[in-house]
Amino acid sequence: MGQIKVEKNVGGIEGLAVITPTVHGDDRGYFMETFNQRDMMEAGFSINFVQDNQSSSTKGVLRGLHFQKHYPQIKLVRAVRGSVFDVAVDLRSNSKTYGKWYSVELTAENKKQFLIPQGFAHGFLVLSDVAEFCYKVNDFWHPNDEGGVAWNDPEIGIKWPHVKGDYPGSADASGYTMDDSTKLNLVERDQEWKGLKDTFKF
Repeated sequence: MGQIKVEKNVGGIEGLAVITPTVHGDDRGYFMETFNQRDMMEAGFSINFVQDNQSSSTKGVLRGLHFQKHYPQIKLVRAVRGSVFDVAVDLRSNSKTYGKWYSVELTAENKKQFLIPQGFAHGFLVLSDVAEFCYKVNDFWHPNDEGGVAWNDPEIGIKWPHVKGDYPGSADASGYTMDDSTKLNLVERDQEWKGLKDTFKF
C-alpha cells in the first residue's frame, strides 16, 4: 500500500483511521510524503481535499469539540511540532457507536495522522509547550454553520490526559488545570457548548 500504513475503524468506530507514513531518514534528516492521493485511494479513501489549515497553540490550549452541521468535513490531521491529544466523537445518530470517542496522540516525532470522517466532533489538547497542528479538509469553512459539544461532558467521558478539575455542570474550564498547574485555555464559545443529549446529531 505505497508509503502508508493504515489502521481502519480504530477503537471499533467505523470510519476512523490512523495513518502512519513511511519515513526515509539518514544522517542529513528525513523525507516523507505527507499526502499521496494514489496511496489513499489504494487504502479505500477517495477524498477530494480542498484546503489545508495550520494553527499554533501553547500548552493547555484546548480547541473543540467542533463540527459543521450542514457542510460536514472530512479531516486529515497531524502535528508538525510538539504533541497534541487529538479526539473524535461519533455524532452519527444511526451509528452503533454514537457518542463514543477515540483519541490518538499526534506528535512531531511519531508523524501519525488521524483521518476523521463526516459526522464527528473533533478537538485537541496541546500537551507540549508549543504545538503546530496541520489538517486537510474536504469542504470549506462555512460561517454560521459551526456546532460543538462540551469538551468535558460526563456522558461522553473523554479522559483528557494530565487534566485536573471537577465537572461544574457545564463546559466552563475555569476550574481545570494541567498537572503542572497550567490553566486550560478555551475560547468563550467552546465553554458554552452543550452536552451530548442536547447537541446536534448527524
